[in-house]
Amino acid sequence: MDADRKNRRDETPRQRLQGELRELRELRELRAREGSQRRTARPEPSGPARNRLDQPRTARPGLITLPVYDPEAFGKLSERIARFLGTGRFIVWMTVVVVAWVAWNTIGPVSWRFDDYPFIFLTLMLSLQASYAAPLILLAQNRQDDRDRVNMEQDRARSDRNIADTEYLTREVAALRHGLGEVATRDFVRSELQALLKELDERRDAADRL
Repeated sequence: MDADRKNRRDETPRQRLQGELRELRELRELRAREGSQRRTARPEPSGPARNRLDQPRTARPGLITLPVYDPEAFGKLSERIARFLGTGRFIVWMTVVVVAWVAWNTIGPVSWRFDDYPFIFLTLMLSLQASYAAPLILLAQNRQDDRDRVNMEQDRARSDRNIADTEYLTREVAALRHGLGEVATRDFVRSELQALLKELDERRDAADRL
C-alpha cells in the first residue's frame, strides 16, 4: 500500500487521470458482466406472464375475427361507385337490365323463365342494390366533406396570411409616407438655394458700396 501511494505521488497529474479512467472502465466492465450473469441466471416464471406496463397490450384473439381491409382503397372504390350511380349511364343500363329481365320472364319460353310475375327475384335484387348504394354514397359524401373541411382550413390559413401581409404592407407604406414627409423636396432645396444666393448677392453689393 505504501509503495502504491509513493508511486501515485511520483506520477504526473495526467498519468493519475489516465489511471483513474482505466480503473473506472474496469469497474464498469465488471458491473456489466455481473448484470449479464444475473439476467441469464434469473429463472423464468412458470405461471402465466404478468402484464408489463412498458409494453403495449395486444388484442386478444376472439372467437370471431373480422376481416382486415384498407380504408383508403375501400373509400376510393366507394367514391367511384357513387360517381357511377350518379350518372346517366347507370340509369340507362339499369333500365336496359330491368326491361330485359321483364321481357325474358314474360315473352321467353316457359322453360327459360326463372322469375315469373310479380318478379319477386327482381324486386329482391333492386332492394339489395339500393341497400348497398345508400351506404356507399354516404361514405363517399363523408370523404368529400373531410376534403372540403381540409380545403376550408387551408383557405382560412391562406386568407389569414394574406391579411397579415396586407397589414404589414400598409404599415410599411404609412412609415414610408411619414418618412417622406420629413425629407426635403427638390423645390424646397431650390428655393432655399435661391434665397441663399440672393442673400450672398446682397452682401456682395453692400461690400462693393463700402
